Amino acid sequence: MIEILRAGLCDLVMDQGRPGRGALGVPAGGAADPAALVAANRLVGNDDCAAGLEITLSGPSLRFPHGGVAALTGAHFAATRSSGAPVPWNETLVLAAGETLTLAGAEAGSRCWLALRGGLAVRAVMGSRSTFWPGAFGGHLGRPLRSGDTVRIGKAAGPVHLLRGQPPSAGEDSWPLRVIAGPQAGRFHDAQLATFFGADFRVAAASDRRGIRLSGPGVAHAQAGLPSQGVLPGAVQVPPDGQPIILGWDGPVTGGYPVIAGVIAADWPRLAQLRPGDAVSFATIEVEAARALAVAGWVIEELA
Repeated sequence: MIEILRAGLCDLVMDQGRPGRGALGVPAGGAADPAALVAANRLVGNDDCAAGLEITLSGPSLRFPHGGVAALTGAHFAATRSSGAPVPWNETLVLAAGETLTLAGAEAGSRCWLALRGGLAVRAVMGSRSTFWPGAFGGHLGRPLRSGDTVRIGKAAGPVHLLRGQPPSAGEDSWPLRVIAGPQAGRFHDAQLATFFGADFRVAAASDRRGIRLSGPGVAHAQAGLPSQGVLPGAVQVPPDGQPIILGWDGPVTGGYPVIAGVIAADWPRLAQLRPGDAVSFATIEVEAARALAVAGWVIEELA
């Protein structure tokens, strides 16, 4: 069990989501960086699909009455344990009974993932323990954790192995975001495409897991006659005001705005780390190159 002594800004129980429910209007959801949560689970000896905690911008203070085994991946937060010692990232962490783990603000980026050996034992809804906050279901009571909450940890078998993880390299050219052409790219004239690919946008404060809203030069388009269509996370829609929206993990499953581009899967972890005010730009990449980049993964090794 963990006790929430102080909740963070947005602490959500997440696993790998509930794909295949789009016909019901339910997005796949799940961790904003699925590979980071998988890595955290492997560091504590869990199955890849175990539920952990997704922490955004400012973290919680958690007490472990019976101790536990934990791992943190993703953006680095200022974090300490009861002794005041700093908490390592991408490593197995053993916590004594009664110990606390306190996360302050993100030092860079936006989100981190906390896995606990045994996984967070909340009720599964539609095959997933992920929180779908817009629908108020899944996770812990369908909402972010609050101060005073308690969440059970499942049972785990077998010995604990101390492990270290190494995330895949983002490469030296971390910007711009790499995209492939969207199904409505042809609705935009050359000058409008030049604006989209030549401009620096900023992440708007209204962004959340449903969509990353951008502000910058308007990208005009001819919208008349566009029917609703299926959409996925990473799709870049352009609404009538010309300000692009990158659809997020809890975003709609259908949309009526033209999709000018789609962010490639290899860059979704970077989407997860965007925060209000960050600069965003776009560049095209070939589909085959995008597929090749998608196979890079974490390396997990045992500590000596």
